[in-house]
Amino acid sequence: MQPLRPNIIDIEASGFGVDSYPIEVGIVLSTGQKYCTLIKPADDWLYWDQKAELVHGLSLELLWSHGKPIHTVTRELNTFLENKTVYSDGWVVDKPWLSRLFYSSGIIPSFFLSSLEYILKEPQMEIWTETQRQVMADLALTRHRASTDALVIQETYVRTQQMQTEKICLPLW
Repeated sequence: MQPLRPNIIDIEASGFGVDSYPIEVGIVLSTGQKYCTLIKPADDWLYWDQKAELVHGLSLELLWSHGKPIHTVTRELNTFLENKTVYSDGWVVDKPWLSRLFYSSGIIPSFFLSSLEYILKEPQMEIWTETQRQVMADLALTRHRASTDALVIQETYVRTQQMQTEKICLPLW
């Protein structure tokens, strides 16, 4: 039986505070389909944190030259995720950033955002950090970007699920 591969979303932002806004969104679906785009800031999105830029490696200049307008991004997200539930491992920050994106575009999301913790079992949580380090090493992924992070989160979920299933299926004698 194939392990569950949840739809995963990750968002990079202009900073970590209340005035921050989304600058990149990355998604990997249960089918393996991927979506990733840079987001051109709305005219009234002004906050920029140099520390956040160092973390994700995206400059404001790059967003202005290669980012998509927020209306385009929200339409694409609605098409890609229509009627799906997508999970975030950072729901407390991703939810406000996603809400800000859709509110600013005047478009209503056609999908549902949920916290990854809703589908994680306690034993998975206990081995999450170590498993995630191993996934990053195995996949040789070093950049901190939305699409990479979404893939790592999904693969970590699958591996922790498999480890728990294997543990349960071990003979007791």
